[in-house]
Amino acid sequence: MKPDYIFWIALAAYAFHILEEYTYDWKTWAQKILKLEVSWDNFYVTNVIVLFFGMACAEVGWSHPTFSLIFPALMIVNALFFHILPYIRSNRKFSPGMFTAIFLFLPIGIACFTNAINLGVTVRSLMLAGLGGAMVMAYPIFLIKTKDLDFFKS
Repeated sequence: MKPDYIFWIALAAYAFHILEEYTYDWKTWAQKILKLEVSWDNFYVTNVIVLFFGMACAEVGWSHPTFSLIFPALMIVNALFFHILPYIRSNRKFSPGMFTAIFLFLPIGIACFTNAINLGVTVRSLMLAGLGGAMVMAYPIFLIKTKDLDFFKS
């Protein structure tokens, strides 16, 4: 049996991650530490989209692992580049979401990729999923950084 449930567990972990970020005021932290001009509206919309994307990945499961593994790859990228590294680079300034990133995102994300390897998913698929996860993570940041450019104004 292919353990499709791992993708649903990843989605549940993301929900807890959102709760942690919201509770510990990720918006203010992101503005100060990451220098991102974010609002709570950005936060809400982005996270609703991420949850819907996670549901799509969980529903597809192992029938298309290149697609489904994008979500756990996104979790790993998020944990490393948006929580752990900023924590280290900011002289140990707490990153809202870091607990779930370390204790849920990394183990669950790694478990998804370990299962994929054990199921014989190709290295190409694993790499494409990793790239996809990085791109999905980068997309909202790209939008935030470019939204005020004249090209995008009416």
